[in-house]
Amino acid sequence: MRIAILEDDLDQANLVKLWLEGAGHVCHIYPDAAGFQKDMRRGSFDLLVLDWELPVSSGLEVLKWLRHNSDWDLPVLFTTVRDSEEDIVTALEEGADDYMIKPLSKAVALARVHALGRRSRTGKQSEVKKFSVGDFTIDLKDGSILHGDEPVDLTEREFKLAIMLFNNIGRLISRDHLLETVWGITSQVATRTVDTHVSRLRQKLQLLPEKGWHLKAVYQHGYRLEQMDDPQAA
Repeated sequence: MRIAILEDDLDQANLVKLWLEGAGHVCHIYPDAAGFQKDMRRGSFDLLVLDWELPVSSGLEVLKWLRHNSDWDLPVLFTTVRDSEEDIVTALEEGADDYMIKPLSKAVALARVHALGRRSRTGKQSEVKKFSVGDFTIDLKDGSILHGDEPVDLTEREFKLAIMLFNNIGRLISRDHLLETVWGITSQVATRTVDTHVSRLRQKLQLLPEKGWHLKAVYQHGYRLEQMDDPQAA
């Protein structure tokens, strides 16, 4: 998963990052709300580890902002030294998915992150070996996609990209997110390779308005795959 860690204690943030990256995740640290919110406006993540006590904006304020401004159903693991029942209830009612009291335990933190990942939309579908979306049948075990009854010839990279898009229909996925998840490349590199692969995939899978799909490029952000209710209206 691509995980954001919003934590102003850099020692704590780097420790959590070490744990999560050791478990195979990609992590980005943000010491304040402004940097995270800026990236959320043009990027995407699979999960957020959010500290309550932050400079300027509190974690609770960030959580409220996220739930009101993001179209990404982002699982949030709240972390804090606050351990009262009232605080826990407040965080959960404001949209946190889970709550951990500091000091954090590596084993418990990893278990909760993995549990949130499994309960997310992407996580649920990744556990299913075969599923259908519209007129597509995706077989994760065989690494194949059928369009109707016809197999589609895809490269391994194109297949991974297709899975990422089909798992997140209607949601904006940033180029950095695609690069890290599909290519295993960190950001700050040219994104032309993403654009080229998306273009090929659009044609191979016929993700076109007249076919009931719209694979849309969002300027300076990334891509969103949309399933259209009425293809004839395109």
